[in-house]
Amino acid sequence: MKLFEKGPGFKSGLADLPKHLNGSTIGSGLVSTIFGCTGPCLVTIAAANAAGFTLADTVTWVFGIYVFGGLLGAILALYYKVPISGAYSIPGATLMGAALAGYTFNEAAGAFIIAGVIVLIIGFTGLIGKIMDFLPLEIVMAMVAGAMMKFGSGIITNTVADYVVCGAAVVAFLVLPRLTKKIPGVLGALVVGVVVAVVMGRFSGDMGDITWIGPRIVAPKFNGSLILSCSIPLAALVMGAENAQAMGVLKAEGYDVPANTMTVASGIGGIVSGLFGAHNANVAGPMTAICASSDAGPKEGRYVASVVNGITFALFGVFAVYAISFVSFVPSSLVSVLAGLAMINVLIGALKDAFKSGKFRIGAFFAFCTGLSGVSILSIGCAFWALVIGVVVSLICEPQDFKASKQTAAAKN
Repeated sequence: MKLFEKGPGFKSGLADLPKHLNGSTIGSGLVSTIFGCTGPCLVTIAAANAAGFTLADTVTWVFGIYVFGGLLGAILALYYKVPISGAYSIPGATLMGAALAGYTFNEAAGAFIIAGVIVLIIGFTGLIGKIMDFLPLEIVMAMVAGAMMKFGSGIITNTVADYVVCGAAVVAFLVLPRLTKKIPGVLGALVVGVVVAVVMGRFSGDMGDITWIGPRIVAPKFNGSLILSCSIPLAALVMGAENAQAMGVLKAEGYDVPANTMTVASGIGGIVSGLFGAHNANVAGPMTAICASSDAGPKEGRYVASVVNGITFALFGVFAVYAISFVSFVPSSLVSVLAGLAMINVLIGALKDAFKSGKFRIGAFFAFCTGLSGVSILSIGCAFWALVIGVVVSLICEPQDFKASKQTAAAKN
């Protein structure tokens, strides 16, 4: 297996971009951006506040994760013509709120850089590609379904809690495709939901007094205890959660997954973003799921949704000081519903692929339940543990399935 998988190349990706730039790809890319720039951004802001960082620190943190995460996704999507989206670890941002308390912003930057180095080293070994070849697709799909099912259930819980705004969006999603095939259901839900929210006065705030604050390069300081409590868990989250989810989704959609390149790119993203005091910029699971879904149009053109997502992510990061203020005005319930609607086909496909073959079914069931539980062990999220537990259970209960899969793979080679 080559360390860097070969793709069609940037020339091909750029040449075909105009013909795939349409309502479906733009709509999915924007939904992905809105999802990533609202709730997740608030998590990062809350973590920075909990750590006692200044507004200037928070601005450069947000700049780093969105600009470099967006560029990472756009570059990979263009080169491979695969809907790979970049962002950052949302669970990682949650972890930072507690892990960084009592440390300086420079020490945080040092820990973020070390996390990127760890991911980069793992990527250079080629180990991720070998692991993804070993993992049964059924268990990977069960993990994806379980870990992301919260987005599906969020359609119901958020609509019940905010039935006017979210209800209008859901109705638009269900009805609009029956009226016209030219407007994707998710795009219609986005427009209708925002219009209703504006009419109801759900967007509120004063942007008048905000002044520009630019990003800055941060001189890192390396603290041993923070590296243990922050860098290692963050690296595990990037590889075991974000990358694993994204790879699983892409496999389910029938794409050739450049697993090693995605991991190396996530390591480089972590190092570069760390220089700006931002935690790992990496391949993103939820954003990739939205852009890779059938709502983004025909399979061969969905990569454009990730390009749109990457560009708009980068713009969000450049204007971070304004975005940090504006993002708090957007109804979070609406964003959650839109993300859930965009993932319906992904979730259905993941469940189908997890159990249709009849192989690894006990391991897949445990992987699904572990992902669904949202459990976090040793500060590592449920997606990683879903894979571990699913494989271990199958090795114990279904060793014959591993033997059969190995024989099938050998026959193909």
